[in-house]
Amino acid sequence: MTSLDQHRELNSSDARITDIEKQIASAGVEYIYYQVVTLTGRTVAKVVPARHLRRNLVKGVQFHRTAMVDLHTDRTGQLLGGGVDAPEFTAIPDLDTFAVLPWDTTVARFFCTTYEPDHIPEVGGDYLATDTRSTLIRAHNQFTADTGLVLKSGCEPEMTWLGESMEVKVRPGGSAAYQTANLELMRPIYQSIMTYAHALGFDMIEGDYEDPGQLELNWQFDRCTDTADRLITYRQICHQVAKEHGVIASFMPKPATGSMGNGCHHNVSLWNGDENVLEEPGRRELHLSKIGQHALGGMLAHASGSIAIMASTVNSYKRFWDGGQFAPTAVNWGMDNKTCTVRLSAVGRLEYKIPDASVNPYLSHTVLLAAIKDGIDNAIDPGDPQVGSSYGDDTYETLPLTLGDAVKAFNGNNVIRGSLAPELADQYSAVKFDEWARACGAVTDFDRDMYLEFL
Repeated sequence: MTSLDQHRELNSSDARITDIEKQIASAGVEYIYYQVVTLTGRTVAKVVPARHLRRNLVKGVQFHRTAMVDLHTDRTGQLLGGGVDAPEFTAIPDLDTFAVLPWDTTVARFFCTTYEPDHIPEVGGDYLATDTRSTLIRAHNQFTADTGLVLKSGCEPEMTWLGESMEVKVRPGGSAAYQTANLELMRPIYQSIMTYAHALGFDMIEGDYEDPGQLELNWQFDRCTDTADRLITYRQICHQVAKEHGVIASFMPKPATGSMGNGCHHNVSLWNGDENVLEEPGRRELHLSKIGQHALGGMLAHASGSIAIMASTVNSYKRFWDGGQFAPTAVNWGMDNKTCTVRLSAVGRLEYKIPDASVNPYLSHTVLLAAIKDGIDNAIDPGDPQVGSSYGDDTYETLPLTLGDAVKAFNGNNVIRGSLAPELADQYSAVKFDEWARACGAVTDFDRDMYLEFL
């Protein structure tokens, strides 16, 4: 029996189907989105009348294969992901992801797992190699089988809100951060986000205003697969709230020079049942257990190789070049040091500061699992913690500081690239290199300001 057959069998007999049908009836759901997450972390979907639920639970829905790379054409006009004659793939809904959209309860959604269609010889019914969501789920299951551990994470999704009603005044030399008046300005926004998020099962815990237009709202950490699903859902919530309030919700990593970039720090811990193995029982001072040190060693050893995943756009690297904005540029770690790549921010918690707001969380957690496991397997030493600011310190390896260099580092790292199916790694590399090539060929305002009248 293929993986597709097993999923269909589950969806034809699981007791949760009756509960879903009751929710559909009580909420008045008329339509359902069958959602798939693409290589770049966007969602694509088909909408189907809710009365076809049982049919679609088994049959699924079909997408053109190139949807996984956002139907992206390269600079030569070639459609990446297999071209126009590429076969479709089959998306089967995951029962535990059903949710009614709180902003319009006539619509619900599923996340789907994707498969090669039945009719393709040899691979029919296999998992689709370019499905990043199922890649993480399977990678985490294998990690737990190999180590007995569960990776839990919490993300800090910073983002920028743009519009006349979002503008704030900042005095020279001052900061907009933490100002109650600025939180009050954003009150309609954060209230709508938190209300919708709560309705979709988030445990929202805190938030703050950090820079002009920049808001960060956090939810409780959890198993990394659940955190990834919630981050994708959170982006959908924010775009819906922006539409309702007539403003723009931007996850662009670096919206403006001289302002804070939009990071998405990953706070990670490793669990054996109810025990966080990064800490030692009874110790209150900042410390890392031996296995925690090795996990950190792996994260640092593969930071350069994974940065193309963590900082996934050309714009991402502006965040590292704009000095003094708490974005790391060196491969190092510190005890509660905000300038480092990894910060021991609390006992039992490592804050990985490279990921930004553009990140695909399924890919970021998949390669983190690979780096951590390599660190544990090979007892990698993270070295001594950085003391004081790391800016301008040439003691440590420098991270790749362009997307082009990041893609090269990704392709040269067997642990990171090898944690992904070859087709997935190839497609990611191709999409990101094309993005870099387009940026290199684009004539920008910078070019005109520098050269148009001065040569």
